[in-house]
Amino acid sequence: MKTDILAIGDIDTDVFINLVEKNEYTNIDKKNLKLSFDFGKKIPYEYSVTTPAVGNAGNVAVSSRKLGLNSALFSYIGDDQNGRDCLEELKKNAVDISSVRIESGKNTNYNFVLWYGVDRTILTKHEDFSYQFGNIGTPKFIYLTSLGQNSLPFHAEISEWLQKNPEIKLAFQPGTFQIRAGVDKLSEIYKRAEIFFCNVEEAQEILRTSETDLPTLLAKIVSLGPKIVCITDSIRGAYCFDSTRIAPENSMWFVPCYPDKPAFERTGAGDAFASTVVAALALGQSLETALLWAPINAMSVCLFVGAQKGLLPREQIESYLAKAPESYKLQKI
Repeated sequence: MKTDILAIGDIDTDVFINLVEKNEYTNIDKKNLKLSFDFGKKIPYEYSVTTPAVGNAGNVAVSSRKLGLNSALFSYIGDDQNGRDCLEELKKNAVDISSVRIESGKNTNYNFVLWYGVDRTILTKHEDFSYQFGNIGTPKFIYLTSLGQNSLPFHAEISEWLQKNPEIKLAFQPGTFQIRAGVDKLSEIYKRAEIFFCNVEEAQEILRTSETDLPTLLAKIVSLGPKIVCITDSIRGAYCFDSTRIAPENSMWFVPCYPDKPAFERTGAGDAFASTVVAALALGQSLETALLWAPINAMSVCLFVGAQKGLLPREQIESYLAKAPESYKLQKI
């Protein structure tokens, strides 16, 4: 079967450690976004949850498959038990893993998530894999996302391949290293992107600005090359600018969060939003419909621990949309 979406990026196992918010050794200052412990103490926690095959690329591949697309994953893992667990999880979700490379002598990425309330702090490490592109076939969409800090030559390979295959659409959701590498080093990726995703803080870091006006941030990201830009703003909703539309009044929107149950844990909400927009477009939906689907999947993910358990099939998203309150609609900006 032809691949609809090929997600390219690192995957990992996340271990969620649910912290006791009030104890004599832990200080969680939500107002100033600070988390601290007494050094050398045994810190109590409530419980832990392990979620394999997550990370942006894994989340995108699983989300796209649940929405009815043929999704595949291009990623590197180590030749270890964590890697084998990741492969089994991907198989359970019917993701094509033929492009997952197993590298001997390396460890599969493994993160610790310090979870308190609905928020979390992630202790993360990217293994230095030997990224090489190779043969990936001809997917309809490539979805490029988080990779390790030694991956710049790999990005150059991707750019060269995309130049030779202009019919392939590129979605770009940069991870931490890709943002810190700077626009200049990844300029060809930005210019080639059909659609681009980040949150407000990431947009500010990419642009090296303290600007907070969302229409301005959207326009500045578009100026880097992407045709469509989506910027999420946590529980405040998301914004989108489609620069390909001639009429300005039909090119920029705000979409609120879907008003349903309160969040339990928010990891993966951004991935759910972004992957749902791309999947909807790959399914032939309009951008307007895609933007209404996306917050529903993000809302559902926030009802569970981890980035994948709450991902919805298309039928459930359409059911939520059919019973949405009148206030849940796109607003032109």
